[in-house]
Amino acid sequence: MDDGALRFSASSNAPFRLHGPTIPDRPVILSVPHAGRDYPAELLAQARVGPEVLRRLEDRWVDLLIQPLIGRGFTTLVARAPRAMIDLNRHEREVDPAMLRDLPRGVTLHSSAKLRGGLGLVPRRLPGANDLWRGPLAWAEVQRRIDQVHRPYHGELARLMQAARGAHGHAILLDIHSMPPLPPTAPGWRAPGLVLGDRFGRSASSRLMALVADIGQAHDVATAQNHPYAGDHLLDRHGRPGSGLHAIQIEIDRSLYLDATLDRPGPGVERMRGLMTDIVEALALELPREDCALAAE
Repeated sequence: MDDGALRFSASSNAPFRLHGPTIPDRPVILSVPHAGRDYPAELLAQARVGPEVLRRLEDRWVDLLIQPLIGRGFTTLVARAPRAMIDLNRHEREVDPAMLRDLPRGVTLHSSAKLRGGLGLVPRRLPGANDLWRGPLAWAEVQRRIDQVHRPYHGELARLMQAARGAHGHAILLDIHSMPPLPPTAPGWRAPGLVLGDRFGRSASSRLMALVADIGQAHDVATAQNHPYAGDHLLDRHGRPGSGLHAIQIEIDRSLYLDATLDRPGPGVERMRGLMTDIVEALALELPREDCALAAE
């Protein structure tokens, strides 16, 4: 490749897969931004670590949990681009300046706790791995990834949310992630298997959050809200409950559906598929509190 640009295989140029109707026939839209497993050879050549380390950034196989929902026709956006290339849950200016060799004058970058921890728009490091890349990236390469992956993904999500609200009066984005098992903090304490995030009430109706939490508990999965994960850029960008646009992040403990190595699908996949199906089907029938008030007037 003569220009060093990262591209996808010839079978598809899209950085994501869109399943279901382009005008959602139900108000729920599913987003899976960290499931991408399509690693271009050029990306692997830039890495100073092996692909097994880069895969640690993935929400490993979490997209398997929504396959039945795709089969039922729910509109779903699943990333193909791996998080190692670009993190769709970060602002497009949330970039570590130490990773860049030619940042143009006048370009303002954003800082954050995630960025300082090595997990910005382009992840820089992981525990035990130090720097992931052989050297700084050209700003043109970062901008290319933004233009080819980040903006199309968010543009499509925004379009789908507007279309769902237009068709149903409101839209509910369920942004699906997975997390490593949470450590116990006290004897006898049961670590949450689900963590729901709504940016502390800023991105979704409390009625919807309570519904999802109740379903998790009914499936005997301990559930927490906004701690330790409250959601990030996707919720900030697409959740505006005052305008009928609701966005909830759901983090699922990987040990509930992966094998003992947390690398391959395990015996819990069907159980977690059942949980996710119940959550999404219930959300599709539920009116957020604000919409209930409007309907009563």
